[in-house]
Amino acid sequence: MAAPGFFDDLFERLAPGRLLADPRATGAGVPIAVIDSGVERDLLTEKYARLGTPITHIEGAVFRPGSPAALPYDGKQSSPHGTIVADIILSVAPRVTLYSADVFGPQGTCEVETVIAALRHAVDVWKVKVVNLSLGVPEARLSQLLRRQQFQRAIEEAYFQDVLVFAAAHNDHPFTRSYPAAFAPPLISVNKGTFADPLGFAYHLSDSVEFQAYSTGNLGFSREPATSWATPHLAAIAARLLSLKPDLKPFEVKTILYWMSQGKG
Repeated sequence: MAAPGFFDDLFERLAPGRLLADPRATGAGVPIAVIDSGVERDLLTEKYARLGTPITHIEGAVFRPGSPAALPYDGKQSSPHGTIVADIILSVAPRVTLYSADVFGPQGTCEVETVIAALRHAVDVWKVKVVNLSLGVPEARLSQLLRRQQFQRAIEEAYFQDVLVFAAAHNDHPFTRSYPAAFAPPLISVNKGTFADPLGFAYHLSDSVEFQAYSTGNLGFSREPATSWATPHLAAIAARLLSLKPDLKPFEVKTILYWMSQGKG
């Protein structure tokens, strides 16, 4: 539990516009999993070396339907989506320790059970503090109650191990709901929003989705606003908070994000 007076001090130092003022708020020491379509490791390593902000070595694993164990990660992506997500995280929190969980494969789709396996691996084996899920299953495709309950149970297990899970809303939200974003709470659900600053975000509750965040990236097709790009922006801001106070609980981080979005502090 945070010490008395900690939040007053934190709100003062990390009010909107002041996040970059603290040199320790880099994401250093915070392990974060990108559960997506894999990450092209060499591309990102070379990019940030050129920028003068070298990143930590990206580790990972590959998850496939029917495979009982995680498969080796060779530093490659199945498709660019996961690399774009990872790039956004590194652009905001360059010192995080990044793990890539490839759940898509060449077919370009994934099963709920594969995502659950990756999530549990990230929590139990990699011991991550933040999970980014810039993916979703439309409500109509998750009609089986048992599968939905298993998915929700995995999210809850992460929460009770002090892991922050960020999930992207459907791009047509609120007209279309998707999972796991609709499980909020205990995860933090994110919609796309219009902000001038990549660190911009707001609390905007709409049909279980709580936050909006800056929603474009810098690689490939990410110039088009999307919830896939908004989610890693907010996840990376949370990682920056955790680099200042690693023992923050998920509900404390959400409280701080809410407070920051209101312009308080």
